[in-house]
Parts: sequence; C-alpha cells; structure tokens
Amino acid sequence: MTPDEVRKIIREELSSLLATDRYTFQKHLQLFDGRNIQTGRTNGTKIGTEGGATGQKIGFYGVPPIIQGAAISDPTGGVTADDVARDRITKILDRLQAIGIITT
Repeated sequence: MTPDEVRKIIREELSSLLATDRYTFQKHLQLFDGRNIQTGRTNGTKIGTEGGATGQKIGFYGVPPIIQGAAISDPTGGVTADDVARDRITKILDRLQAIGIITT
C-alpha cells in the first residue's frame, strides 16, 4: 500500500467519523484525574435521551445500572401529612440508593 493510499483511507475514515451527529465508543471511556465535563449553558445536557429514555439504564459509583423509575405519585385518601411526607421521602431515598447516588 502506498503512502497516498493510506492517506486516502485515513481521510475517508475521518470524514465519516466527523460527519455524524454523535461519537460512539466500543470501549470504556476513561477520564484522567482532574478532568471535567463541561456542558453548554443555553440548552443544557441530558443523560438518557428521548427515543427510549425510560429503557436506558444508568448507575453511579459502581452500582449496576437500572432503568428510570416510575413517577412518585401523590398518596390519596385518609393519611396524615406526616405519613405523606414520610412515604415520599422514603421513595426518593430508595431511588437515590438504587442508582448509587447515596449508599444504603
């Protein structure tokens, strides 16, 4: 293979990579210590995007990823305010523990 043929292949591969609207990785992504992820200020950044977001999984700090949990609904019927608050707090804590944001 000549140097010009190699250059042509590299140009074609780079062109196809840069022409898409996303990067895909088939290996783990590792960030060096002290590196940050900077996000946009206008529209923000999403993790778990539309088009199947509820089926996508996420986990933090080595906890196995899970799918997005269902909404925490408002309790109904004859309960006290303390019962309602306690129930909601318990559900929120359970969700945070399930994805690894806080420990059990």
